[in-house]
Amino acid sequence: MIIKSLAELREADERTLRFNPLGLGGRMRPEDSAEFQQQVIARYELVEAVAEGTRHSFDQLREILSYGVLCYDIFTVIKDHALLVLEQALRDRFMQFHRGTVSFVDPRTGKPEELTADRYEQVHEFLNRNRNRKLKLRLGDGPETMTFNGTLGGLREWARSMGFLRGQRNRAIEAAIARLRNYVAHPSSYHLTTPVDAANTISDLAEIINHLWGSPTPGGRLYPAPVQRTIIHLMWNEETSEVMSGIAAPGTAPAEQDSEGAGGEEQSADIESYEDQAQDGWTHLLVRGVPHDWDLMHFDARYDTGRYPAEWLWGPGTGQEAMRWLASEQPSDDAVDTLDRFFLLRCLAPILYVPKSPDQAASVTDDEKSGTWYLIRADSPEQAFNHQRQFLAGGFGCAATGPCPRCPVQTAGAGSWDEAMALL
Repeated sequence: MIIKSLAELREADERTLRFNPLGLGGRMRPEDSAEFQQQVIARYELVEAVAEGTRHSFDQLREILSYGVLCYDIFTVIKDHALLVLEQALRDRFMQFHRGTVSFVDPRTGKPEELTADRYEQVHEFLNRNRNRKLKLRLGDGPETMTFNGTLGGLREWARSMGFLRGQRNRAIEAAIARLRNYVAHPSSYHLTTPVDAANTISDLAEIINHLWGSPTPGGRLYPAPVQRTIIHLMWNEETSEVMSGIAAPGTAPAEQDSEGAGGEEQSADIESYEDQAQDGWTHLLVRGVPHDWDLMHFDARYDTGRYPAEWLWGPGTGQEAMRWLASEQPSDDAVDTLDRFFLLRCLAPILYVPKSPDQAASVTDDEKSGTWYLIRADSPEQAFNHQRQFLAGGFGCAATGPCPRCPVQTAGAGSWDEAMALL
């Protein structure tokens, strides 16, 4: 080991200075680099409900990362230790939820057994002592139980069973994080990561911890908060192939947006101005959707095919009728969750129809109920459709029921329309 003087320890690491707000490139001044690295990490905050121990460990990570401008290797240490803090967060959430008493059930006798514990180590030791009994953990106050071994994998499954971790795509991400944690706990080689890797890991850790305590992240990558929906006015002209959309309000016309992605500003218009548009072949529709969602350009009231859920409200009809309905009914805005959505897919061999939302599937006519209906939980209709298409084609290893090992979906079941509705 090379012994450095205090002055040498204070010198900036040239490798860190190469990372700037525009990416990897020109060298930053040490003062600017120090501020930049702190600004990057300062935006990741935990909600007040998070357990004190987890909060201190998270704050410790952020504090130490700031010194990466002096020692590039700190970023690797931070990234690796963040994976270990995830298990601490799961343990703290488990103990906070059970409030000192963890209930188990003996599967052989059905008798309950309670463990008084104020530290997770006591739970882990209890499970090790009773490993041969294969006790079941009681979920909440109800009769439902689950197999629980006290490891990181068991804690993840418990958190998912309780709804503290959600999202089908996140299932695979959580499993990958757990594998990385095991790699860190049992390393086999040297590795070096970047400031970007460290910051991204801290960001994901903050999202996971906050969601464990019931707070999704607005605009988050893993556990986004519900997105706001408002009333969207769609109109199209079949003769010219023009499409226009915009936030609807009485007396306004939507901004022009063609299907190729060009856009414009919202235009003012009186109800009477729609008379000429009706004569020129314009058709109008009102939906509740997410502003600036390009999937609305292909909206179909019969199917759920967009990234964000969109709800048909009125139409099609003329612009005057749309504005009168809007002024009379005054529909309200709302917020909608984008994770763990249910989709129903109809298969009338050899055709697999694109997904429907539960409301859309419930409203089909009698002649549309034939065939096999699949009830699938996914974060997007595209993922649900791709999974079912691959399963029907065979040879891809997709699961018929339950979580799919290949796709970010979970199949709840299949059957006739009546069976699918009952299952839903």
